[in-house]
Amino acid sequence: MRAVSTEDITANIKEMCIEANHYLSDDMACVFERAVEEEQSPLGRQVLGQLKENLAIAGEDMIPICQDTGMAVVFIKVGQEVHIEGGSLSEAIHEGVRQGYREGYLRKSVVRDPIDRVNTNDNTPAVIHYEIVEGDQVDITVAPKGFGSENMSRVFMLKPADGLEGVKEAILTAVKDAGPNACPPMIVGVGIGGTFEKCAVMAKHALTRNLEEKPSVPYVRELEEEMLEKINRLGIGPGGLGGTVTALAVNIETYPTHIAGLPVAVNICCHVNRHIHRVL
Repeated sequence: MRAVSTEDITANIKEMCIEANHYLSDDMACVFERAVEEEQSPLGRQVLGQLKENLAIAGEDMIPICQDTGMAVVFIKVGQEVHIEGGSLSEAIHEGVRQGYREGYLRKSVVRDPIDRVNTNDNTPAVIHYEIVEGDQVDITVAPKGFGSENMSRVFMLKPADGLEGVKEAILTAVKDAGPNACPPMIVGVGIGGTFEKCAVMAKHALTRNLEEKPSVPYVRELEEEMLEKINRLGIGPGGLGGTVTALAVNIETYPTHIAGLPVAVNICCHVNRHIHRVL
């Protein structure tokens, strides 16, 4: 049994919140550079150039890459051989977010209730997704999610008879409806299967997958490539001002489902797609 202190978890979450809001992950930086080279529209290239300049200034001057520093989403995998010492794991995560957003001077965007709308003033609580896994490590992914793109996300409860073509149409419908509101060029996370809530969590988690890693399932890999091509033919373009790069990537996760269902969720993220990963 390996002991991991809540203090270490809080300290890491704090650092991750600050880092994710100031720097692109390496995989995102790579696909963004590729987009700058591939965009064919003059206006689209101009928008990408401005976004690239913004990213450089953010990193050099420690200014958030976007004014919407998001709601903190945390995926945490805890090994069965780990003993958490020092208090509540959930509170340790919330405290890390609290410290990160206060000490990092990040915008506090969370309200305590969806109806009374009173700001919590520290960006807590976070949204936490737990998983118990084998081993003696704690695997943490922090993904601050802005709501310009979050509001454009969709869940489709398709019929099995809709099949793969229905899935494709659902993805394209979500992206077309989002248009410029998701701050393109976007990353499109897709969850297929499971239940109503499972496909939504998969779509969110898909956004955090390293964009250089390809799915092991052939049809999923082919579907990602096909959908990226079709999305980029929509002409929405950078900033929604037209162009050939509407999406930088399409990431898809799948899960077994019921014989009577075909749930599909599409979680869209803007061009920064903030996520950071650490293993303790």
